[in-house]
Amino acid sequence: MSNREFKAQFQSALGSLLEQFVREKRACGYPYNGTARILAQFDRFLCDEALSQCELPRSINRKWLAKRPHESAGTQWQRICAVRQFAKYMCRLGYSADVPERSLAAKCGTSFSPRIPTQAEVQQLLHAADQLTPTAHSPLRHLIMPEVFRLLYGCGFRLGEVLHLRMADVDLDQGILTVRKGKFGKDRLVPPALSLVQRLQKYAKSMGDRPADAYFFPSPSGGPLSLGGVYAVFRQLLLRCKIGHAGRGKGPRIHDLRHGFACHALLRWCREGADLNAKLPVLSTYMGHRSLAGTQHYLHLIVELYPQITARTNAAFGDVIPRRIKL
Repeated sequence: MSNREFKAQFQSALGSLLEQFVREKRACGYPYNGTARILAQFDRFLCDEALSQCELPRSINRKWLAKRPHESAGTQWQRICAVRQFAKYMCRLGYSADVPERSLAAKCGTSFSPRIPTQAEVQQLLHAADQLTPTAHSPLRHLIMPEVFRLLYGCGFRLGEVLHLRMADVDLDQGILTVRKGKFGKDRLVPPALSLVQRLQKYAKSMGDRPADAYFFPSPSGGPLSLGGVYAVFRQLLLRCKIGHAGRGKGPRIHDLRHGFACHALLRWCREGADLNAKLPVLSTYMGHRSLAGTQHYLHLIVELYPQITARTNAAFGDVIPRRIKL
């Protein structure tokens, strides 16, 4: 997650419309950085194709949206969605534009399933993080990394949300962290467990007095830590803990700590016989989900991962866990 707004330079015959479209999306509250980058690539393609009219022909669309060698189905789908949205915008303004069908997307061979870490694996990882030592390139990692990984699992944060916390966002007297402009452009307040707040207080004290706009977890240059740098440490910790890695995109991934937080919380509530109708909205808000649909996905995961609780959850929460339809 980056707080920097991507500023595209659109130069094709549709450049002015592309710029207007991105401005409209941002005016509605969407960061629209990732899609703007895709549209900038599309704009360069239109220049290469020497498009001279303010229209979007079917032949141009199909040529650019065709699946590329070694491109994942998900990446192609992102390109299709970006062009679909823009084409609909052109049609709304009265221009001739082909709206690509969803069926253009390549079929995915398998559906993605996160690699949920066990509670024992999480404890191993945190213990290994506590054993980190400073290096010449990262002199503060022994102080920073244990708290970063504890926030990822203990609060279910996204990595970008943790790395972009500033001093003003961390109220350790009240025990509240403020996530600003999260994934869906929303701010939210997150209260960590008391034991985690106490650890953060100790960490903040060791770092000394810093200005309100300073990053809570700074890089050696004073900016935010890089996603790649934290991921490299995560892979080192997996190796030390002898936790196997299945390869790129197959996990365990750093984001699986967030999934683990949600699944372990739901599993605990199931075992306690808690009212999931009341708990799910709380968890959804805490994690910054757009709707309950994202949170309900974790209910399916815990039933698949822990079949011993299936009968109990079906009896108590059958109306909460919608059945999956096999196609």
